[in-house]
Amino acid sequence: MTFHSLVKKVNLVAFLAIMLTTLNANAQSIILTGKVINQNQQPLEGASVIIPSLQKGTITDTEGEFKLKLSKGIYEVEVSFVGFKTLKKQIDTNNSQELIFQLKTDTILDEVLVSAVRVKADAPVTHSNLSKKEIAKRNLGQDIPVLLNYLPSVTSSSDAGAGIGYTYIRVRGSDASRVNVTINGIPYNDAESQGTFWVNMGDFASSTENLQLQRGVGTSTNGSGAFGASLNILTDAVSEEAGGEISNSFGSFGTRKHTVKFTTGKINENFELAGRLSNIYSDGYVDRAFTDLKSYFLQGSYTDENTLIKALAFGGQEKTYQAWFGLTKEQLEENRRQNPYTYDNETDNYWQDHYQLHWNERLSDEWSTNIGLNYTRGKGYFEQFKDGEDAVDYNNLIVDGSDVIVRRWLDNHFYVANGTATYNNEGIEVISGVSYSTYNNEHYGEIIWGSDLAANTNWGDRYYFSDSKKTDWSVFSKVSFNITNSLKAFVDLQGRFVNYTTKGLTSDRDPIDVDKQFNFFNPKLGLTHRFDENHSIYASYARANREPNRNDFEGGNSQHESLDDYELGWRFSNKKVKLNTNIYYMDYQNQLILTGAIDPNSGEPLRSSSGNSYRLGIEIDADIQLDKTLWIRPNIAFSENVNQDYYAEIDGVLTNLGDTPITFSPDIIFGNALVYQPISNLQLAFLSKYVGKQFMSNLNSTVSDLDVLKGFFTSDFNFTYELKTKKIFKSIVFTGIVNNIFNKEYVDRGYYYTFDDTWSNPGTTTTVDGAGFYPQATRNFLLGATLKF
Repeated sequence: MTFHSLVKKVNLVAFLAIMLTTLNANAQSIILTGKVINQNQQPLEGASVIIPSLQKGTITDTEGEFKLKLSKGIYEVEVSFVGFKTLKKQIDTNNSQELIFQLKTDTILDEVLVSAVRVKADAPVTHSNLSKKEIAKRNLGQDIPVLLNYLPSVTSSSDAGAGIGYTYIRVRGSDASRVNVTINGIPYNDAESQGTFWVNMGDFASSTENLQLQRGVGTSTNGSGAFGASLNILTDAVSEEAGGEISNSFGSFGTRKHTVKFTTGKINENFELAGRLSNIYSDGYVDRAFTDLKSYFLQGSYTDENTLIKALAFGGQEKTYQAWFGLTKEQLEENRRQNPYTYDNETDNYWQDHYQLHWNERLSDEWSTNIGLNYTRGKGYFEQFKDGEDAVDYNNLIVDGSDVIVRRWLDNHFYVANGTATYNNEGIEVISGVSYSTYNNEHYGEIIWGSDLAANTNWGDRYYFSDSKKTDWSVFSKVSFNITNSLKAFVDLQGRFVNYTTKGLTSDRDPIDVDKQFNFFNPKLGLTHRFDENHSIYASYARANREPNRNDFEGGNSQHESLDDYELGWRFSNKKVKLNTNIYYMDYQNQLILTGAIDPNSGEPLRSSSGNSYRLGIEIDADIQLDKTLWIRPNIAFSENVNQDYYAEIDGVLTNLGDTPITFSPDIIFGNALVYQPISNLQLAFLSKYVGKQFMSNLNSTVSDLDVLKGFFTSDFNFTYELKTKKIFKSIVFTGIVNNIFNKEYVDRGYYYTFDDTWSNPGTTTTVDGAGFYPQATRNFLLGATLKF
């Protein structure tokens, strides 16, 4: 054999080896193709197609089709879409035929809420969704406002500084009284104060299936108008299988959380019973600002092919030591953890129970209906010690100069009835509904002790009383339809009719007599244009009106306020990147803005009319997969928040201050999550948050610089690890979080007030100012374990 022939044979062998390797490689990988459709054979755009074992997946295009590159083998495919039952199916990729996945409409409550008060992913409404799985990673006892802290344009705070007890949320600078909250479509905001008090339902995050935060006016919802955002909460879904969990967590400041949950799963394929009991306790970062929360959640459900009937009872009781008056600048510098209250029982005590009934009926493939009923019972008081009081302030039940202990009570009943009908067929969806609620409340104060009571006075005698009633009717109709294959329109019309009456005396014994009717028309419309499977833009306009709350009436503000909200957004999504960008302009007329001051008796923030004002901003949030194990999820919001031609009385003179910043509205909010998941059951996350400078008054520091809150930057570290077990338990989930890991001393909330110093300088009109600050916790931790069975 010659050298030349040997080389030829070697080359031939090498060529054949390469060909065989290539053929073998091609034989080992394929492009899996398929389509996802609904019960009417229509394609579902944006459906998720996932191979859980590979942590690999994709979404369907406008035709409901998908492509996924896989090695040959047998896999379980999980296909899901909002409002439909998740489909799990085993496939063999050796069979090369195109797959068809047909999803059935989900008969659980999710479908009702998605259609009634929520929006879909392609709607021309700026929104964020948070799932049960995402909530669980940080759910160690802190309240829902704190768990939402890393969403775009959101800031949160707490009185006690540790995120448990009295907690607060602001969205785009708007406080909680302007954030409409619904639970299963039922209004949760207090009808009279319009606030939300999560302290009354401790550990509610443990019974939350998912939630949607719509920024701006959003879509029509039930209850008071959304002037900053609306938060729609869905409670636990019906479980197919029996199970339960025991969860315990412990942490800084004596914090502990104990939760027990159970579900029977489907009994005879139709019935389910589930429930939760929880207890949360914390001493608080602020001295003696303890919180003791007890709560429960119970649901029974019946489901069949076309019907869901769901009955729920949930609520709780709380006891919280007062910390709502904050600290002065001097106290903050002296000892930021001190509490100026010294009376042993300076506590807030409240009981609240909710009873809901929901009946969802699918009449046909096109038509479905829902009826929702609710009764909420609330009652409670806060106890307060005062020294050297004037008799006239207590209806002459005490002698001048006496010390006194009082309890100020609320005693209320709230009834709601909702009804909706939905038509969905061939690119058009029509949702029409009606909601009615009535709220009755008694306000009264009683003396439970006095150092020198007046003659014929008994313990428990009332020194003020007023009763109030509020009725709220609303009707709406929403239509979504395709103009072309790539252009979709949304029209939403709502009428809302509110009557509020109250009569009697306030806690300051000032007369209050209100009988006011408000009639509002709130139109909304928008367009979404999809360029391709990755890019879409949307534009919308929404009008909102809202009535004053009780404190506004007490302060002499009886006019309603209005808002025109303009939104323009761009969405981009592919396998590695999800990006949402939007610009908003919120034009207010007669906006009732926070003055910066608080009611010295209750701690409620006070508001006044700003005339004309606006908020202009840009929000950007993204979810970027850097590789198979690493994600970055940043969001940032820049805004300009302005009172136009703002007038204020300074040194006795009404002064035009021109354009001034709106209170508690930072011009920059930045958040980020760096998430590392090296294996499927372990996740590490480094979370960061920056909130820019805020003004606590609308005076633009004209009187002094005490009204400024400095910007702050904090970081948290969060981990979750799930240990799969073979006996007794399905798994054990270990969770931990280190809050404020760099030990920053910061203040995220406060109040500011001015008054004429005539009492110490008679004959002058000098303006004097004061401020209070709420310090938040330095480095602290929470650790927990959940046993699932």
